Amino acid sequence: MKKIVLSMLFCSLFLSCEKLTKSIDETLKPNDTIVSKEIENASSSPFQDEKKEINLLTDLKTLEKAENELKKLPQYKGKEMFVYSTLYFYGDGRINAMLQHPENPKYVDAYEFKDDKWSQPIPVQLSVRDDIKGRLVPLNKISFVNAAKVAQVYNEKTKEVEGAKPTTSVYISVWDNKIRWYPSSISGSRERYSIEFNDDASLKSFKQD
Repeated sequence: MKKIVLSMLFCSLFLSCEKLTKSIDETLKPNDTIVSKEIENASSSPFQDEKKEINLLTDLKTLEKAENELKKLPQYKGKEMFVYSTLYFYGDGRINAMLQHPENPKYVDAYEFKDDKWSQPIPVQLSVRDDIKGRLVPLNKISFVNAAKVAQVYNEKTKEVEGAKPTTSVYISVWDNKIRWYPSSISGSRERYSIEFNDDASLKSFKQD
């Protein structure tokens, strides 16, 4: 009899605790469908900030803006500007450029175009072995919109190669004071092709390796 009483008392306490736990849990984590709906609606609200999709390699307006604003840098006012070594264009909206210093021709500064504006100059560490003179080209000889043309031609060609992927960046490399556009190859799952562009971004050659 004593065991039965203790058993009943234990069950009663257990059920009370279970109800209390459930009550606390529901208070902390409401499962009401209306509340759930409101939370869901809030998360999909059109007034929330949304990341704008960027593809600089198709945005001619931004490419033109970046070129014009680079040419207007106050430190180069009245001076010819020279691009050193490389000039990168990224689909995510960035451009990386290296320019010969406006005062000291032995120096080079890096600039980054991001969020629709150019950064302050960042000094580039060079070696005595670096051929600065041979890796310079006047900025006026480069049209930024040609980066979009290169990307367009390249990506069209990738459609002809099984397993090839479109590029998300293009860049210029300067050697012997001449420019060359990159990427210079397209790799597929079965084949590899060399691709070359003229200075104006038109297709120069496309052949299988």
